[in-house]
This record gives sequence, C-alpha cells and structure tokens, in this order.
Amino acid sequence: MGSTLIFKSRICLKPFYHQGSFFTLNSSIFKSSHLPLSARSLCTRDPYPKPGARHTDRRSDAQGGVNKSTFQNREEDFWDGARRASLQPPDRPLSAAEWRDLKESRGNAPRFDIRMMCTLFTTAAELNIAKSLLTFVATETGTLSYELLLRYLTLCVRGGHDAEVFDVYEIMRGNFPALDTGASSLFIQSFSRTERWREAISILDEVKKVFTPSPRNYGEIITAAMLNGDTTTAWALYDEIIEKGLTPHQETWEALFKAAGNPKQEEAMSTSEHQERLLGILLYMRDNQIYPQHSLTSTIKAWFERLSGQKWTGSWTSATPKGVCSCCGSQLESIKLTDEEYQQLKDRVMADIIQGRDVFKKTTPEELESFKAFVKKKPAFDVVVDGLNIANINNDKKLLSETLLAVVSELERQGLTVLVLGRKHMLWPSRSWDRNNMKLIQQKAHCFFTENISEDDPFLLYATLHSGNHCRFVSRDMMRDHKACLPDGATRRLFFKWQRGHQLVVDGFVTAGKRVRFQSIPTYDTIVQTSADSWHVPYDDTEDRSTYEVPQKWLCLTTKH
Repeated sequence: MGSTLIFKSRICLKPFYHQGSFFTLNSSIFKSSHLPLSARSLCTRDPYPKPGARHTDRRSDAQGGVNKSTFQNREEDFWDGARRASLQPPDRPLSAAEWRDLKESRGNAPRFDIRMMCTLFTTAAELNIAKSLLTFVATETGTLSYELLLRYLTLCVRGGHDAEVFDVYEIMRGNFPALDTGASSLFIQSFSRTERWREAISILDEVKKVFTPSPRNYGEIITAAMLNGDTTTAWALYDEIIEKGLTPHQETWEALFKAAGNPKQEEAMSTSEHQERLLGILLYMRDNQIYPQHSLTSTIKAWFERLSGQKWTGSWTSATPKGVCSCCGSQLESIKLTDEEYQQLKDRVMADIIQGRDVFKKTTPEELESFKAFVKKKPAFDVVVDGLNIANINNDKKLLSETLLAVVSELERQGLTVLVLGRKHMLWPSRSWDRNNMKLIQQKAHCFFTENISEDDPFLLYATLHSGNHCRFVSRDMMRDHKACLPDGATRRLFFKWQRGHQLVVDGFVTAGKRVRFQSIPTYDTIVQTSADSWHVPYDDTEDRSTYEVPQKWLCLTTKH
C-alpha cells in the first residue's frame, strides 16, 4: 500500500451533527469499538515527520548506539511550530465544509492542519475544536499523519484529557510500527496519572531498548507507584536513575517523601529500611551539591516531624557569618579543605586537568611548560585573575582594559601578590585595550599572556593550586567542564568545595571612581550536613545558579532523645 493506508469506507471519527448553535460529537472520537480493520486507514504509516527522530520499535531491539533524544526536543519543535502558526483559531467546532472554507480563506496555506493544531494548543482551545479539525483532515485526505496525531496527543495530555489519550494510544500502536520519543514521553506522563499507570512501565521498557529515558520519564512512574502503594517498583526505578548517572527531578524526591507513611503502601520494606532510603536522598544531595527548593524542603521537614517516636523539630533559619546555626547553635562544617584533602585535590587536578588529554586541544605542551617555568620563578601568589573573563564584566567593549585595571588595582591596594592571566591580543593597542592601562596592569601584577587560541582555565587552576591553599582566584567561570574531567565523585566534591572556598567574584559592576568590591566567601560549607542529632539543609528556589552562588536559607532539624 506504500507509505499511506488508503482511507476506505468507514471512519473511526464520528461525524459532527448540528444541535442548535453548537457542533457536538456523538461519542468519543477514538473509541476502539469504532476501529474495525477497514477504518484504520486514517493514519500515515511514516511515524517520523522529521529526519533523525528517535523511536521505539516494538518488533525488534535497537542495534548499535543511538544518540539520546528527549521529550524536551520534541516540545521545542512543537513550540517552534506554534510560533510560526499565525492562524486565527475558530471559537467552536467546525464542520468539514467550514474547515474547508477557512483553509481556502488562508490561501490553502501549506501544513494548514499542523499549524492550526499548534494554534489550538497555544490558545488552550476546546478539545472538540481539535477533534473537528481531525475529522476534516480525515475527510479531505483520507489519512491522519503521525505528526498531526502527535500534536493532538500533546494537546490532550496538557489538557488532562486522559481518556482521549488512551484512544490515541490504541490508534498509534495499531497503525504505526514505532513510537518516537515525544509520543512515548507523553503516553508515560498521561498513563502515570491514571489507574492504568502500570502500562507506563511497559512503555518505559520499550524506550529503554533504544535510548536512556529521561529522569522525568522515570519520575512520573515513580510518583504513580508511590501514590498506589507500590514502593518496590518505585525504589527499583529510582535505583535505575542513579545507576544510569541521571539526576532525579525534585518533584520525584518530593513524591517519595510525601508518600512515606501512606497507608496504601505495601509492606515490601520495613519502616527503618524506608527511612534509610529517604535519608540516602539527603546524602545524595550532599554528595552532589544539590540544593532542594522550598517546596521539597517543606516536605522533608514534614516527614521528619511525623517520624514516630523520634521527636524531630524543624525550623527555618540562617547561619551567622562564622557558620553557626542561628536556631540550634551548631557549628556548620568549614569550607576550608584539610591539608590532606588539598593535596589529594591538587594531585588529581594536575593529573586529570592540567596534564589530561583534552588540555592540548587548546594549548601546546611547549606553552604549558613555559608557564610552569614562569610560575616556578615567581613568589607564591595570593590571587590569580582570569583577565579576559573579568575585563568583560561590564559588557562594554570600550572599557575592557579599564575594568581589568580597576580590579587589579583593588587587589594591589589590599597588599596581595597578584597574577593576571591574559591572551596576547590584549597587548595589541586598540579601543578595547588601552596601551597605558595594560602597562599599569603589568606594573601592579605579574602577568602571563597565552596564545589567543589557548584556554585560560588550566593555567588558572595550575597557578592557584601551585601557590597553596591560601591562594584564591577571580573569575565568573563555573568550571563545570573541568569538574567533569575528574575521575570520581569524591574528587569532584572536593573540587567544588575548593571552588566555593577560593573563588572571588566581583560584586556588581565596576564603576569608574568607585572601589571594586568582591562578594564575601562564607567560612562554612553550604551543603546538606548531619550530626548525631541534627540535619541542616540549605535551600532556595534558584534553578540555574553559578557554582559560587549558594543559598542563604537553611532548614534546621533537631531531635531530643
């Protein structure tokens, strides 16, 4: 039959009939009882409207590697389509003739059905209007494309029309050999919030044959399992997330804490086992420098306070500048690395970042050795400045050298031994790099200028760590790529602790005639921490933070035995 099934004598889309001034449906648009074999001619067989779309195939396992694809990409495609759709949607369901007139009035615009479905989604139109559009397309063309069904599915899922989703599921599974990542994610989302939530596990298993599901895919089923008392399934899926190196969503953690103690839960694990699993989440946050948002922190607080016989009390608080909890008086952990931790980190950074394979993609062995010799001849530095990064603080290309000079002058005023790392083009006189300013910088600080293609960070890390535990660095760089080069979680945790305790950040903008100020570095470590009778959890609602940005709010949990 080719790539398209020919539309035959019967159609599963029940025709609209006029009732007063409204168009209504006689029954659900996608009832399986209305799907005789001859009616399955609605759907275009090709399920991939765009080249490269990922899919799950029920007939065979995937062979070879497949690049990861997430529902986010599908969602972005959807919104891109919606933004391009400038069609005015109708305010009621239309008959096929009315849709035909509307399409012709728009000059028979290409992809009219797709663009209109996008518009119906973005304007939160009534579901019956979208159904009438499907009826029109099926009547006109004899087919419903995979892409159009996917757009309609998105509309149904976002609108909470789960019964409609079930019908679309039966049609797509019956007519297409595979589902792409977008459809699979939508079905998981919808099924997970209904009594048919276990079917989402089967969809997830099919997805796993082709690519790694997203943390949200897992989280939606975990939430469903906890709400329905199946803790065994919930924790098994949670363990899969961790084993795959994914980070669970905060909503998943919230569901696990909220459901603890739910009378619907199975007695699959003892109370102590369940408590141990939940405390393990807090330790995971500690190990990975994750700060829970306020909603999750409130749920954690409520869980502790309802633990039977343990008398936990939770309080919202802050820490003093010296790192003392304002509520219970406990001393928070120091941000300073011990001598042993510092040496361990230094050795690993030197081996895996400074001398690693990737470093020579943006520098040369000769340049790096030249820099090492330069550092060896100099006194230990108190602070290392990422010159190009700091010069761009004000986003004014005319003031680059002036901005850098102001920062270096402030550090010199504090009596610090300063190293400025720059690139050779900064020495070429221009509107951005004033010759006199650059001369003054070289008088106030030691300077090393790399080739223009070189990356500054390995040089900055080497100079700072070589100078000793007291040396700090000035940069807005988050250093995420360098953390990824480190071989294990323990070393990565040390790197971030060192970074939080040594990174100086200019406070605000650099203004002519005013002293440069730096954000203060706390003396205490801002991570989840615990003792025999307390937990302290830093939290806030910042989603995309820089590494040096830490919460100021804490949850203090204490117990009296």
